[in-house]
Amino acid sequence: MRQYNEIKAKHPEALLLFRVGDFYETFGSDAVKASKILGIVLTKRKNGAASSVELAGFPHHALDTYLPKLVKSGERVAICDQLEDPKQTKTIVKRGITELVTPGTALNENLLEHRENNFLASVYKANNVWGIALLDVSTGEFFVAQGNAFYIDKLIQSFQPSELLMMRNQQKEASESFDLNLHQFPLEDWCYEINSAEQKIQEHFGTKSLKGFGIDDLKVSIQCAGSIMQYLNQTRHEKISHIHSISRIEHEQYVWLDRFTVRNLEILNSSDPEGKSLLDVMDHSITPMGARMIRRWVGLPLKNHSEIKQRQSFVEMLISKDELRNGLIEVLNHISDLERLLGRLSTGRTSPKEIRVLHSSLENVQQVKSILKKSRLKKFLALADQISDFNKILDRIDEVLSDSPPAMVAKGGVIKEGFSEELDELRGLQNSGKEYLNKLQKRESENTGIPSLKIAFNNVFGYYLEVTNTHKDKVPETWHRKQTLVNSERYITEELKNYEGKILGAEEKILSLETKLFNSLIAEVNLDSEAIQKSASQIAKLDCLLSLAILALKNNYTKPKITEGRELEIIQGRHPVIEQALKDEEVYIPNDLFLNNSNQQILMITGPNMSGKSAILRQTALIVLMAQIGSYVPARSAKLGITDKVFTRVGASDNISKGESTFMVEMNETASILNNITDRSLILLDEIGRGTSTYDGISIAWAIAEYLHIHKGKPKTLFATHYHELNEMAEHFEGIKNYNVSIKEIDGNIVFLRKLEPGGSAHSFGIHVARLAGMPRAMLRRAEEVLTALEKEQVQGGLKNKVPLSQEMQLSYFQLDDPTLSQVKDEIMATDIDTLTPVEALLKLHEIKNLIS
Repeated sequence: MRQYNEIKAKHPEALLLFRVGDFYETFGSDAVKASKILGIVLTKRKNGAASSVELAGFPHHALDTYLPKLVKSGERVAICDQLEDPKQTKTIVKRGITELVTPGTALNENLLEHRENNFLASVYKANNVWGIALLDVSTGEFFVAQGNAFYIDKLIQSFQPSELLMMRNQQKEASESFDLNLHQFPLEDWCYEINSAEQKIQEHFGTKSLKGFGIDDLKVSIQCAGSIMQYLNQTRHEKISHIHSISRIEHEQYVWLDRFTVRNLEILNSSDPEGKSLLDVMDHSITPMGARMIRRWVGLPLKNHSEIKQRQSFVEMLISKDELRNGLIEVLNHISDLERLLGRLSTGRTSPKEIRVLHSSLENVQQVKSILKKSRLKKFLALADQISDFNKILDRIDEVLSDSPPAMVAKGGVIKEGFSEELDELRGLQNSGKEYLNKLQKRESENTGIPSLKIAFNNVFGYYLEVTNTHKDKVPETWHRKQTLVNSERYITEELKNYEGKILGAEEKILSLETKLFNSLIAEVNLDSEAIQKSASQIAKLDCLLSLAILALKNNYTKPKITEGRELEIIQGRHPVIEQALKDEEVYIPNDLFLNNSNQQILMITGPNMSGKSAILRQTALIVLMAQIGSYVPARSAKLGITDKVFTRVGASDNISKGESTFMVEMNETASILNNITDRSLILLDEIGRGTSTYDGISIAWAIAEYLHIHKGKPKTLFATHYHELNEMAEHFEGIKNYNVSIKEIDGNIVFLRKLEPGGSAHSFGIHVARLAGMPRAMLRRAEEVLTALEKEQVQGGLKNKVPLSQEMQLSYFQLDDPTLSQVKDEIMATDIDTLTPVEALLKLHEIKNLIS
């Protein structure tokens, strides 16, 4: 326990798994936590003068089962292993931390989502600039960026790291600046020291500067990257040779999407557990590498005109070339997760079976290269040139590794027969053992006249001869009795012990030699890891392009025209996600839409609830983003100028934890929009001002629309509202146009036509929607009465003076002139709450109850 406490003191914040023999044990408060999280028995053990200590443990071979549960529950787990063979020491076994597992450094397959990255992020602020570094330890992908808080927050939302590091004294500022619903861990100031950070990164990559990576001017980001390297060292993740490069995320290359827009448009995740996001619809990738890359593509749409067109041209060719497309799909289905295989290879966690999987995958990578070359298409030939030739390493794996190796080296049969003469000799001795033992058994049985003689083995005293009690009087004096059982006795002989030494010696030598040869093979494969990683990246890129081609073919999408202008024209546009959710017999009603920066800058869209206003707003933004990802779009045609920023203010939400009301959240999001717009921005505003009083709401909505119209950038804006008073703006401002989502009224019922048409709408038909929702008929009748009264007169003096209260809808328990109510009121007003004791309060409540009962 002294040894345990010394190790625990070095990592007080982590749950310590302490290896004791065949078990991982937890003690004290760790045991209490572990028993609850894992559902294992909590017991106690004697602990000398300390009387007893809580204990909970599990078998060491179950680590892969229990470790993910601990980490996913938010625990940092320190794994303490035995560092020497207990047989080789007469004192307490030497132990030490071999790995500190955290959400962002996990390498266990059960902790990783195959189709998602597992990023460890670090943020730091200096000179009013925020930096960020993002590393996926499992794949070796390493990115840095820096900018203002909004930009860093956007990257956090797009990359969705599993764990975030920050300087301890910047914790409060970071939590106020970013939406941090993820595991966080503070680091000391020295982890972000610039000279140390640069040195650590240069040492890892073996360079004298960071200019070759194009990040030498990103000082704050370098400090973040250095803190990550320091953290990997602290958590015992020193085997990271698969991290071959570090890249900058260019702020200017990607569309600005703040966290509100990513959330409101449901780009990466749906707010409904059963719903679909844009990513879910667009992702038709085949390989795990492709799935992770397309997630980044969707989260980071491009702004560069030529890059977008390049992706489009690849997709266009893959759509038109059926044989090429189908051939690539077939081969990609046989390529495993090369990036994570390399990660496990580099960290010494790979198995013989996985090396065979790597071999098979690399063979198929070569096949992809061959298919691309056969296409004779210039773009695909250039892509093929980026994929390396792996024939040499493939031949080496075939030469060394058996055709069907086991999952663990200890199980034997890893190295191919004929590769090592020494190994073949040892195996020959091991394999001849059964034949030798059969001959020995037959000979001794004949010599002694014991027909039921058996030869067997156990871990206590090795090989033995077993004789039943019926024949024990025939046992020779040269045999030595070792064990007496109920019906038999067990003996050993000098010959059997000598042979046992040879057999067991051969087994140990075989394991040692196979381990040595396998590790040597891993080292050889590791020499090609950078080439494999770069080729895997090209396979991922090809997979993403194929995914976009499959998407276009499956859903009947068209190629959008990307221009240098600022117009936005969509003909027969559809919502990509809603369209997929419709039943087979339902047809999505498409809509046309046109926006520019002059005479049709703002569309003021009115119409009934449930008519489809929000869907039109969202589909416009999603079509723009899909086009700038390089995808085809759900429309008959689309002509789009590059959009640099997309802003949305849709839906109602509040932030109770920060004390912010729905209206406050709405105003915060709108302020973010108004302070960051440009002439290439696209803004979607849905029901602005509805979180406050009607007149305040109309005033705010009017002022916002007017501000957007007179702003020098004149951003393209879709403004959905129920405030029909805003339709008057079209008469005063040239760039504002009124549109409505049409309906048809038949016999008092409304049919939603879902079509966007010129002109404003004068009604919201909210009562009709309430009827569809199943509201009580009495309530609906009363609502119609109130509506009729309000429509007849100007709303002045308040509702009380205009609409008489209906007796059947009265919500009060008492008549307003009820004397009992007056008495209760007097009792409450006369009570001094500040000096009232709990007992007096109960008595007072009892008095009031008696008054009204």
